[in-house]
Amino acid sequence: MEWKYLLCPERIRKSKGRHEDLRSAFEKDYHRIIGSASFRRLQDKTQVFPLDKSDFVRTRLTHSLEVSSFGKSLGQSVSKIILRDKLDEGFKPEYSHDISDILSCGGLIHDIGNPPFGHFGETVIRRWFKDNLSKLEYRGNKLTELLEPQMLEDFYNYEGNAQGLRLVTKLHHVVDEHGMNLTKGLLSSVIKYPVSSLEIDRNCEYKKKLGYFYADGETFNEIDSGCRTEGKRNPLVYLLEAADDIAYKTADIEDAYKKGLIDSHILRDELGDKYNRSLKDGYNGLQRFIVTVQREALEDTSEAFGENYSEIMSGDFKGNLLDKCPSGALLDRLGRIAYKYAFSSRQIYLMELGGKSILNALLDSFVPAVIDPKKSDDINFKVCSLISENYKNIYEIYSENKPEREKLYLRLLLAADYISGMTDSFARDLYRQLKGI
Repeated sequence: MEWKYLLCPERIRKSKGRHEDLRSAFEKDYHRIIGSASFRRLQDKTQVFPLDKSDFVRTRLTHSLEVSSFGKSLGQSVSKIILRDKLDEGFKPEYSHDISDILSCGGLIHDIGNPPFGHFGETVIRRWFKDNLSKLEYRGNKLTELLEPQMLEDFYNYEGNAQGLRLVTKLHHVVDEHGMNLTKGLLSSVIKYPVSSLEIDRNCEYKKKLGYFYADGETFNEIDSGCRTEGKRNPLVYLLEAADDIAYKTADIEDAYKKGLIDSHILRDELGDKYNRSLKDGYNGLQRFIVTVQREALEDTSEAFGENYSEIMSGDFKGNLLDKCPSGALLDRLGRIAYKYAFSSRQIYLMELGGKSILNALLDSFVPAVIDPKKSDDINFKVCSLISENYKNIYEIYSENKPEREKLYLRLLLAADYISGMTDSFARDLYRQLKGI
């Protein structure tokens, strides 16, 4: 892979360029993202604690801002290392700015497709389709017999990353059906799993989940062709992945501390004698410790990228960068501590079970309703009328002249699109209204 292609400034729909604009293509991407309603909705989507009343704990929005900041820093550091160590004759100094801008934008949108109630919400949606799709029919025929294998696997393996690609390239309907119309270089950097639902391989790091839905195959091919990644991960994915890991594995500890689920004594006991001196009592002591861990992890990640540069650029790198870093082991331990004391707490279990009830009820209402909208069913008609007009417009555009099987698949995807786009509070409130609560 070559940087001159990886940093592709082209868009799927060519911009008209009506007036002079001194910003780079990737700087324009940044402004398109932060000005979008889809990005703003992240302020009411779960990071760890669903529907939390505290102003302190992180939402998907604050988490994404942190990942954006770490991504930008990694872009600057890695570019410096490539130039310093002369790792790539084709790497130009001006690429540094573009890489940093792409990673900054990538951090903002890396979680933009996540449904309500965090990653647990993804699990609920997958489970609902596995449990219910075989029970549904369309005009006397089972859906599982009508839909193609990849269509079915899309729902059985539903994934927020694939939903994110779909959202920014189609569903964010402002100008036309191309969503935010972001650059191919940016879109390539957020495709963490460059495979379809039929190519999932749980034993391969970059194939363990799907990266795009059947409906978005052409979009993926355009991005892949523009950046010449040939079905492999864009090298920037590894940096964005590391920025995400550094952000959430340290932030989850801080949030759990503020929620009273852990304290300095628990952390010292869990981490061992090595950190007794560096981890001081009180919240300020924890903050200083977290900042130190983040700084060391960013430095380690940058060096690891340089040390594994050839494998990364050839697409043969295995695992993730933090696996190669001294600070990676500490971050993993912090992740396990957060899981033990926060993710496994009664408080989280209750919130997640509540989220499960909400999502299951919404899926129970919307999926059957979209299967046959022409059927004279007053209830289904009313349910379908609640779906966003933007999403329905996108369905009409992309289903035009398609065979009936594909239209059916796109209608099912329409229900998933609508529910995934909801904030936690909107999903809860709509659930209450539908239940008459």
